[in-house]
Amino acid sequence: MSGYDGPPPLTPSSAWGAWLVSPVMLVVLLVLAGGYLWASNRLRRRGDAWPIGRDVAFVGGGLGLIALATMWWPGVYDDTLFWAHMVQHMALSMVAPIFLALGAPVTLLLRTLPAGPRRRLAAVLRSLPAKLLINPLTGFALLFGTPFVLYFTGLYGASLRDNLLHQLLHVHFVFAGCVFFWPLIGIDPVPGRLAHPLRMLLLFVTLPAHAWLGISIMSAKTVLAGDYYRQLARPWGPSLLHDQAIGGGLLWSTGDLVGLLVLAALFVQWSRADQREAVRTDRQFDRAGRVAVQREQSDDSAWAAYNAHLAALAQNESAD
Repeated sequence: MSGYDGPPPLTPSSAWGAWLVSPVMLVVLLVLAGGYLWASNRLRRRGDAWPIGRDVAFVGGGLGLIALATMWWPGVYDDTLFWAHMVQHMALSMVAPIFLALGAPVTLLLRTLPAGPRRRLAAVLRSLPAKLLINPLTGFALLFGTPFVLYFTGLYGASLRDNLLHQLLHVHFVFAGCVFFWPLIGIDPVPGRLAHPLRMLLLFVTLPAHAWLGISIMSAKTVLAGDYYRQLARPWGPSLLHDQAIGGGLLWSTGDLVGLLVLAALFVQWSRADQREAVRTDRQFDRAGRVAVQREQSDDSAWAAYNAHLAALAQNESAD
């Protein structure tokens, strides 16, 4: 491997032991996990219900996946193999944000913060900047639009050479996924939440976006960030164009798979919401029916009392 200064060939055994721990990332993730678990336990101690599944989703699914994508083998090989970078890209932008949304951290904050901070957070969520930032159009532009800019300009190559830009790119992936998926999941009271039919329509319309980008990358005849990869001179693994084609295929297939799974989940969520609404409507009709019956019984009682009163008067007059 003369001239090559990178990780060893990627194999199942080397991947298992490939770790590159970032102290800053580790501290941030531990603080977020500790804060979430402290808040959820506080709710339970005071007798409020908080599903354990939300803890698992936020800490284990969301934060855990971010840790694996950035510090396990995808993080070790993300600047060596394009397809490893693409695994990391999809994990951070399409999978981890879904688990973070299922953890409902905004709802948890609103239920555990003191009155003052809670009012300020609610005001921020109702503000115009929040409504402009967290909406389907912004989410679509961030999640599906910026990758075209990333991969078909010099930005991707620059991120491979600049560590700070590289880390900011990871933050962008997670942020873009959260902006797009949190209103769709619809658990937290964030701006931009749509009715269930519109959520499904939006997701269905955006499914081809990753396919289009993936096919564009697969069919490209030039290597993205070619100067960087040729200078790296990786002597093992697929050729540069083959590596790029694998990454494009992963982008295409993973994007469609995750999108279809979320689409199915939204359909189930919509069905359950309709069932709850039907039950609520039946209760309202039952309540209205009971009120009508009670009113009718009250009217009958009033008429009976009035008739009895008239009969008593008549009897008194006849006695006189």
